[in-house]
Amino acid sequence: MKARVHVMLKVGVLDPQGAAVKHALGSLGFEGVEDVRQGKVIELELAEGTTEATVTEMCEKLLANTVIESYRVELL
Repeated sequence: MKARVHVMLKVGVLDPQGAAVKHALGSLGFEGVEDVRQGKVIELELAEGTTEATVTEMCEKLLANTVIESYRVELL
């Protein structure tokens, strides 16, 4: 079984990496990009029987900093 965890900074938290990407896109001539938010994707290969609740606990304890980041778990 696999799980994919999408981690993003919460709304209102400054995202300097996203701002750098937005600036670079503008420098390359890509117009119309109003905002960029940088995030990460973590793919987990899990033993059969691992529950979504266990993956959520992993996120809460290690994979995401829940003070400034939100996350979404996708079981594959």
